Amino acid sequence: MPPQEEIQQLKQRVQFLENIVLSFVRSDRFDMSKNIQMQDGRNIQLATGTGSKIGTLGGASGQKLGFFNNVPVVQQISAANLTNNVTSGGDNDIIANFTDLTTYSNSAGAIRNDIYQLARKLKQINDGCRSLGLFT
Repeated sequence: MPPQEEIQQLKQRVQFLENIVLSFVRSDRFDMSKNIQMQDGRNIQLATGTGSKIGTLGGASGQKLGFFNNVPVVQQISAANLTNNVTSGGDNDIIANFTDLTTYSNSAGAIRNDIYQLARKLKQINDGCRSLGLFT
């Protein structure tokens, strides 16, 4: 192949690759127009300073996200934060077994303790979902 023809082919290849890079790289972001596929055993590594976000626009009325092939949805609205006003009682993370109703038929304390433990666990889940941004 004559050198001039080889130079022309190299210029065309460079132009082709520049076009690919320019369609992908923006001034402040990468624009993905295709799926991202990760090989098994590969991870996403993030910095440890400020932290990183997913779905930075719109909140409950904007961007949608789905996990494990579920339909993507907007950020869920949880209304007011959950407050547990039940008097504390019982052992943490234990719900009494109510198989013998004669034992518990007059035991408001045991029932209250179970309700408290359920409300306590629900509050932990609610707070965790809020801190991850899954609830507003």
